[in-house]
Amino acid sequence: MTLEPLLILELAAIGIGTGFLAGLLGIGGGMIMVPFLTHILAGQGAAAGLSVKMAIATSMATIIFTSVSSVRAHHRIGAVRWDVARRLAPGIVLGSLIASLGVFAHLKGSYLAIFFGLFVGFSATQMLLNKKPKPSRQLPGPAGQAAAGGLIGFLSGLVGAGGAFISVPFMTWCNVNAHHAVATSAALGFPIAVANVAGYIVSGQGLEQQPAGSFGYLWLPALLVISVCSVFMAPLGARAAHQLPVTQLKKIFASVLYMLAAYMLWKGLTSA
Repeated sequence: MTLEPLLILELAAIGIGTGFLAGLLGIGGGMIMVPFLTHILAGQGAAAGLSVKMAIATSMATIIFTSVSSVRAHHRIGAVRWDVARRLAPGIVLGSLIASLGVFAHLKGSYLAIFFGLFVGFSATQMLLNKKPKPSRQLPGPAGQAAAGGLIGFLSGLVGAGGAFISVPFMTWCNVNAHHAVATSAALGFPIAVANVAGYIVSGQGLEQQPAGSFGYLWLPALLVISVCSVFMAPLGARAAHQLPVTQLKKIFASVLYMLAAYMLWKGLTSA
């Protein structure tokens, strides 16, 4: 199997952009990656509903690599709250497996596209509002954090994101320092991605109308090119997070998310 040079450049651009954003804003990149991959996969011959599912699964798989690269950079400056990550991780793994092994395979691709669009629109709104938590609010106990992890893992499995759009607001809402929340979210991206990808591979066996290079719901050419590029860019984004005006950047990024959300809603509604 050979890839056209233009396709390689397109996938590389996605990897560079999402890798930098993974480090800068603590996101896995799925919010940007999925719409673009959906469009590319449709051009590679994937069925309409399947292109959305494969884009979500492939996006999630890249997070395995970007999260490792990003969290190393955050860990060097002592920003990761490993105590919080350990409490959230068990629920995250369980929620991820429920989503990727069961719900994901049975939902129509058009429904997933609509859900993705609504989720991204909600995430963009949260970015713009930037609500401040009450000073007295703290993280819940171990059971509460495990339950929160389950919700983070489940929703991440449905939209192909690393969970930052749920985990970062959750942690900051509980008065975890914003930089620590972003860094800890990057660490949580790894168990989210590994558990979900395992489910996507198992539940995606025997599919038809897949482009060349597919493995379950994963599209391996995109996974390879995007991962290589994003791994190099994630540490740069992580360093920039402590130097750039992240609040202002989030406002700009939110406007981009609204456009991508609109595209996915249109994709889902027209193919439903």
